[in-house]
Amino acid sequence: MSVAGLRRAARETVSGLPREFWWLWTSTLVNRLGAFVATFMALYLTLDRGYSASYAGLVVALHGLGGVVSSLGAGVMTDRIGRRPTMLIAQTSTAVSVAVLGVMVHPAAIAAVAFFVGMSSNASRPAVQAMMADIVRPEDRVRAFSLNYWAVNLGFAVSSAGAGFIAERSYLAGFMAEAGMTLVCAAVVFLKVPESRPERTAAAVRDTPAEPAVRLSTVLRDGRFMSVVGLSFVVALVFQQGYVGLPVAMGTDGLSSSDFGTAIAVNGVLIVALQIPVTRFIQHRDPRRLLVVSSLLAGYGFGLTAFAGSVAVYALTICVWTIGEIINAPVQSGLVVRLSPAHGRGRYQGMYTMSWSAAALVAPLMSGVVIDHYGATWLWGMCAVLGTAAAGGYWMLMRGLPAEEKVTESVALVAVTAAEPGQDAAAGLPQDAVERAV
Repeated sequence: MSVAGLRRAARETVSGLPREFWWLWTSTLVNRLGAFVATFMALYLTLDRGYSASYAGLVVALHGLGGVVSSLGAGVMTDRIGRRPTMLIAQTSTAVSVAVLGVMVHPAAIAAVAFFVGMSSNASRPAVQAMMADIVRPEDRVRAFSLNYWAVNLGFAVSSAGAGFIAERSYLAGFMAEAGMTLVCAAVVFLKVPESRPERTAAAVRDTPAEPAVRLSTVLRDGRFMSVVGLSFVVALVFQQGYVGLPVAMGTDGLSSSDFGTAIAVNGVLIVALQIPVTRFIQHRDPRRLLVVSSLLAGYGFGLTAFAGSVAVYALTICVWTIGEIINAPVQSGLVVRLSPAHGRGRYQGMYTMSWSAAALVAPLMSGVVIDHYGATWLWGMCAVLGTAAAGGYWMLMRGLPAEEKVTESVALVAVTAAEPGQDAAAGLPQDAVERAV
């Protein structure tokens, strides 16, 4: 492709998205640029503090458990008090708790604060996902989620290198740097990101009864959506093996931690390089087929690891499942929004977020038990089976999927919530927007 073609492709990828999305995207990038705790927690506890590997594993598990606990609560907050307040509370709490964690010395105190860090750092995710669904047109959502996922990985790639440099000199400086960057993220949200929660739907605008309230019980009774959550958990279990099962397997093959770092770096490089062009290719294609393909790539990408014995072959298998990850992330996020009612997106996103947090807890246990008792080959075979099962589940689940909502919905919702507090929601809409919405 020529330089002009690349420029045109880049312009088409980023064009047409609202300004509010780009401020939200910026806050995501800043947040991930400051990531330190999740990456270096185990090393900090074992190398800097001198604790055992077992204690470090307990603290990391408590950090993950905090994310599981906060997912549903944050989803409820997102719907009740709004997307913006939830993000501000979560980010401010994260900044404070990370700074406190950096100065804790008692084992019980470190464990307790790590749990709170996990809760607060995960609490903004349902709000971010719900807000993106609110402000972006339905036909642009896969592209928007893909760009946001790209920002997450770009920020993580940069922060990992920078955080490693900082950690060699002072772990405390790393904690304080993350706290500071999280406060910057909160400042961006406070100054530039407006509330987008839909206070009234188009039905309410034309004085018809409002849609029924969405509660957590409503989400749990939504069979199709909970099936998506279950399939998401299965796929997440597979992807998590790249960070829990893979390093152990490479170690048993006599490879070093630096070899693992070299191999897994392929994941981040490919996501940063390919996320945007792949999104251009998939954004208007059948989501059912994309989810089936991504599940198979994930399952059999890890399945091929059973035949790996060198860094080069391990890196090759990582390429396979990374392509699956690039496809799966934005398409599955778009599917979650498609199945979520506008006035209940926070709760639905919270339940979806919990599936990934739960997988992060279960995956280390699964890999440890399987490798210890049966060997790594069995683990990779299980990944292939799980990927195949998820592919079949997506194929069956998405038959008769409801039609995509009207394009005008997101425009109406943003305009509704832009009205002044206490003002009639319909008054916040331009007349032609009201007419299009109804």
